[in-house]
Amino acid sequence: MASASPTNHVLEDHESKTPSKHTIQEEKNQYTHTVVNPAALFPTFLKLAAQQRERERVGISATEPEKGAIGDDSLLQGLDPHEQELLTARRALRTASWAAVFYLITTDILGPFNAAFAISQVGYVPGVILYFVMGAVACYTGLLLWYLFCRLDSDRFPVRTYGDLAQTIYGPWARHMCTVLQSIQLIINVGTICLSNGQSLSQIVIGGGGQLCFSVCIVLWAIVGMIIGQIRTLKNFGWLANAAVYLNLLIIFISMGFFAHSPPNYAAAVASYGPVIASGPVSTAAFVDQVLYNKVNGIMNMVFAYGGAMIFPEFMAEMRRPMDFWKGMCCAQALIFTCYMLYGVFVYAYQGQYTLAIAYQGVSTYAWQTVNNVIGLVSGIIAAGLYGNIAIKIAYINIVEQWFKGPPLISKNGHIIWAGMVLLYWSLAFIVGSAIPQVQTISGLVAAVCIMQFTYTFPPALVLGYQVLADGYGHNQEGVVLAGSFSLRRGFLAGNWKRKLFKLSNFLLFLASAALACLGMYGSGTAIAAVFQVSAATSFGCASPVA
Repeated sequence: MASASPTNHVLEDHESKTPSKHTIQEEKNQYTHTVVNPAALFPTFLKLAAQQRERERVGISATEPEKGAIGDDSLLQGLDPHEQELLTARRALRTASWAAVFYLITTDILGPFNAAFAISQVGYVPGVILYFVMGAVACYTGLLLWYLFCRLDSDRFPVRTYGDLAQTIYGPWARHMCTVLQSIQLIINVGTICLSNGQSLSQIVIGGGGQLCFSVCIVLWAIVGMIIGQIRTLKNFGWLANAAVYLNLLIIFISMGFFAHSPPNYAAAVASYGPVIASGPVSTAAFVDQVLYNKVNGIMNMVFAYGGAMIFPEFMAEMRRPMDFWKGMCCAQALIFTCYMLYGVFVYAYQGQYTLAIAYQGVSTYAWQTVNNVIGLVSGIIAAGLYGNIAIKIAYINIVEQWFKGPPLISKNGHIIWAGMVLLYWSLAFIVGSAIPQVQTISGLVAAVCIMQFTYTFPPALVLGYQVLADGYGHNQEGVVLAGSFSLRRGFLAGNWKRKLFKLSNFLLFLASAALACLGMYGSGTAIAAVFQVSAATSFGCASPVA
């Protein structure tokens, strides 16, 4: 599945090894401006992607770990200087290995500190089953994205974002939808981390007898983000991502020891959930009797655990060998599921109905709280820096490079523009973080609106569209694709019964995911309204939601 064979996707009218400027410009204009049906250029994408994967397979040796992705220099011919500069710059960014991607994905996703809260909303049995099912499906859809990237990405038509995949298959409208949702998810993710770090800092200060306005606690982390955000390439995030993984694992095991020897933090539970929570015995259940919207919000917090798919294409776009992405992704998903299950079930067993959205803040002993909070501050800002890096890169590609024909990211002028965008982005993250009432509610909402789509809804829809396009062309007797022969009916009905069943399965998965996303929007929205009525924290206020 990783390496596409070029033999079945060769167009009769694309045989020249050195395309002319006229041909390239026609293709670009057709692709970016006039194509309503992406089928017009689809065979070209398949051919060029297959050639790209072959160059990477043959030209990149495992003994040369710093060698960038191999490109066909003939593709530079016929391009104007700006386009040549951009293409060369994109190749220079392809340096990450699958091991680096493992740490990046784990840094992005690993933060099982809301797992116990999610289980507390539904109970042991639904919690464990849903985490397993969602993890398995998330791994499957991650493989779908990897398959699509390897079949569609090339130097001429690079896949650099999730939106690029969507545009290649469904057209510009799909790209715009993905870009908007991706930007929303990333800014809210960064704002949420600023909020959780602000809660940790507030708990440290208040527990030590001090006073610090809660909004100030958040803005301090926005400033730190502006500093760490100056890192431009994912490769340079590698050692930070590595450190963040082990810091999160350290928090997991240390806090589990603390929970086993400490009663719940009753004051923090009252501050988070209102006076309805009062001190009393810890209670757990196989099935929790809870109002529907709280159960749905808990399920959406589980979805939040598998939200990394949104930036999988960005990771692959910076890999030397995208064919190896599946190794890092599968290893990361296995580690993530194990940690979420181990931590979530253990904490819920000791905390029960008093479980907080950031579980380690539920330890009642101040010294033990502080240990976890300090470590969590470091790992959290690294994860926020990763989100910010991807988000600003998406904005740079779409706004600076494409709209304003600006300099490539790795240039001196690009660095200056990047620095300004970092300051603006983290200022917006502060606004989002300050306006959020509680971590658990906004996590559920962003999961329903964005994460459900990128992880569960879009991948099967994209693969279905890919297969319809791939099967929709006629071939001559030699197996060569015939340009202009696309048929939508042929695309749906072509193939043996296994391929037809695969198309049907992905279509049903798409419908099921879309339905769950709609239910999640209802549940999370209702939960937010309820929390606003009882939470101690107010928008841009000094009152802290933790104690």
